Amino acid sequence: MTYDLELDLCGLQCPLPILRSKKALARLAAGQVMHVTVTDVGALKDFPAFCKVTGHELLESWDQQGVFHFVIKKRFEE
Repeated sequence: MTYDLELDLCGLQCPLPILRSKKALARLAAGQVMHVTVTDVGALKDFPAFCKVTGHELLESWDQQGVFHFVIKKRFEE
């Protein structure tokens, strides 16, 4: 899969990964896809909740030896 934006937020603690992801998503066009990498274990709950509340689509997530990956598709404006 190709991504429109790759965001490395490893080493940052809550709430910075979500705040920086939100800011990055604002720069994307509707339907574009962002790949985020995070080491904060809280992200496992934070990113799915963030997507549910904001309407962005969490396409995929996985853990790769303590680095958490999230693939998020920006929602289409209504």
